[in-house]
Amino acid sequence: MNDRMLESVSIFAASVIMPSHMRIRTVVRAFLWIAAIGVAAVLALFVWQIFPGTPGIATSLKFEGFVVLPKDRRAGILTVMDYLTLNGKDLFVTNVSTGTVYKIALNDDRLAGTSDVSMFELEPAAHGVVVDPVSGMAYVTRSEANTVDIFDPSTMRLVTRIPVADDPDGIFYLSAIPTIYVASGDAKTATLIDPATRTVSATIALGGKPEFGVFDARTNLFFQNLEDTSSIAAVDLSKRAVTNLWPLDECVHPTGMAIDEPHRQLFIGCSGNSRLAVFDMEKHQVVTSIPVGGGPDSVAYDAGLHRIYVTGRAGVLCVVERDSKGAFATLDTISLHYGAHTLAVDPASHKLYAAYASLVVASRIAVFSPLGN
Repeated sequence: MNDRMLESVSIFAASVIMPSHMRIRTVVRAFLWIAAIGVAAVLALFVWQIFPGTPGIATSLKFEGFVVLPKDRRAGILTVMDYLTLNGKDLFVTNVSTGTVYKIALNDDRLAGTSDVSMFELEPAAHGVVVDPVSGMAYVTRSEANTVDIFDPSTMRLVTRIPVADDPDGIFYLSAIPTIYVASGDAKTATLIDPATRTVSATIALGGKPEFGVFDARTNLFFQNLEDTSSIAAVDLSKRAVTNLWPLDECVHPTGMAIDEPHRQLFIGCSGNSRLAVFDMEKHQVVTSIPVGGGPDSVAYDAGLHRIYVTGRAGVLCVVERDSKGAFATLDTISLHYGAHTLAVDPASHKLYAAYASLVVASRIAVFSPLGN
């Protein structure tokens, strides 16, 4: 190859090969920048999830502080909390991730500390808790074991186990019967437990996947949300059967529920379309729906203040008030923390408790007191 040919090859290489390399370097640099931004975003989200901050500003509630729960020795990186249940001055909170049940001794004049918290540790996937006022024994559902575990709240130790249908979740003590009602999601059934004998007395086919429910003392019917069919079933416990089924228009995948017996209304969280549905118990239909935070799960009603509280997986707490004319208005939309999806309200003190999911750090309960009333 002569000198002229070599020169031609060099010129071609400079005009074709080198720009290609430059383009590759440009693409690589752009990719590295995008990757760096993505990593930074993930780290920011990780830090935000680890360190839950103070809830957003509100006009209807005052944030009192956190009750920090003792570190669970079996806890992994992520801890998800579930139901909160008030029984007098005791607040029970369940840990889905480890199966631990916490009992918090509440105080009127100060936030509870770690010395006020006792723990019942057993298998994972603990959900709902109820306390039998006659025997004083507590019952907790465990969806992985498919049992209802009876434990003594004074010692926080297991007494006995009762096998139930697959995926037990919600549990309710019905004093009018008396009986304990257990909703099993995968089995699409309700199990009735006699607290006197601690045995299963009946199972009821529900025709859908149950979520939360409430008992109506006026009709002696149990109103049960069916998540997969977006409907509500009326369960007659004396007949051991579903006697009515109504569609929940404007409510996709109903979850949490609360009842206002005097006004004959049910308040239902709709996780599929982020609404709070108001169901008229006489007309048997949804009469209005209100937008709330993403993935609503838990609903609580404070009859004294005429307030409905809703929170869900997005960690947004919505405060809705009904006025004297029956109209509903949203008082506050408060940012809590992602995964803060369950709550309970104390009808006596009107304090509100919301459970936070946690990443690495100890789990906690946010405590609020009402303002503006």
